[in-house]
Amino acid sequence: MSPQKRQYNENADSEFARMLDESFSFQPPRRGEIRNAIILGIAPREVIVDLGVKQDGLVPSTDLERLDPSVRNGLQVGAEVPVYVMNPMDQDGNLVVSINMGLQQYDWERARKLLGSDEVVQVSIAGHNRGGVLVRWNRLEGFIPSSHLVSINMANERREVWMEMMGKVIGCKVIEVDQDRRRLIFSEREAQKEWRAQQKARLLAELKEGDRVMGTVTGLRDFGAFVNLGGADGLIHVSELAWHRVDHPRDVLKVGDEIEVYVLSLDRASNRIALSRKRLLPDPWQDAASRYHEGQLVDGTVTNVVDFGAFIALDNGLEGLLHLSEMGDGSLKEPHSYVKKGDRLNLRISHLEPEKRRVGFTQRWGTDAKAEGEVGGDGASTPAEPTAEVPSNGNGHHDEPIPEASVESEPEAGN
Repeated sequence: MSPQKRQYNENADSEFARMLDESFSFQPPRRGEIRNAIILGIAPREVIVDLGVKQDGLVPSTDLERLDPSVRNGLQVGAEVPVYVMNPMDQDGNLVVSINMGLQQYDWERARKLLGSDEVVQVSIAGHNRGGVLVRWNRLEGFIPSSHLVSINMANERREVWMEMMGKVIGCKVIEVDQDRRRLIFSEREAQKEWRAQQKARLLAELKEGDRVMGTVTGLRDFGAFVNLGGADGLIHVSELAWHRVDHPRDVLKVGDEIEVYVLSLDRASNRIALSRKRLLPDPWQDAASRYHEGQLVDGTVTNVVDFGAFIALDNGLEGLLHLSEMGDGSLKEPHSYVKKGDRLNLRISHLEPEKRRVGFTQRWGTDAKAEGEVGGDGASTPAEPTAEVPSNGNGHHDEPIPEASVESEPEAGN
């Protein structure tokens, strides 16, 4: 056999072996499969693609209409595109594929990456049902269960309201991805949590102790007031609300108030922000010695009633004690039937110690002296005995146990 003929036979055998291998490895297109294809031709109502199989694929006009106009106009012969096998063989024997659903593969891959991240994405409302809201994200349809909605009240929204909401964009997080079931679930609630966490981290990084910032009162508790500083809540402890005694935060603040606060401390490890309101108010004790003197007649408001008397705050915040023995004619057995919180009383200052931040009041000024015929040199009677005092915590307040509080507690709005 000649060398030329031998070479020809070897080439033929090699080609046959290659074709035989390909026949065994050939996998026909399956419904739901994603394959890369080359565009062979573009017509007004269809596109022909080569999937690398015996039969060319057909992209119908209905699929082309679903494509974004910019994508549809950018299709070119020879370009590679992902296609989704819709029907390996329709009634006319065509291999029907979808470019739109093929491109969705990129979105599914992106969704799977988002599932493990803290990133918030924008979705648009496309409809609703009893269970929640239908949304669109890129080329995919998704769903937000009603339990994961924040800005929409499923129970109260009327039909006309829903019509206005169509197309509204809201921020969400991806919480479930199942491409085989074409299930893509979002959560607006989780996005809100993530947004608040990011805002709080940003705020804690920017704030410094001693800063003065504006905020909105969001909640009131027995132990203090929560104030939103723009994405994060700080706490004003009840002892930092005013220079005088505050029995409950609602006595000086209400939810929705816009107030300026002083940053007392920042605990970045536990994400806690301690605030003060009183540090921005004039300290009434700084000029107490020049404004007041013993025997001076003053008006005050009862801030708290205890078994041994009543705490009285003057209009500038100076607070002291009207002891039970200094009430009325001095014969009272208990104060609760005589005064109550919020009462306005006319009193005299019986004892003033600005250096110790103490002041005592009396309603009996001169009563004992008049009985004994004793009058002071200035014409004012002097008290028969010193006014009882109680320990101060530095604010003119009676010391009492204070509950620990954290800004991580959920505000009780409307209290």
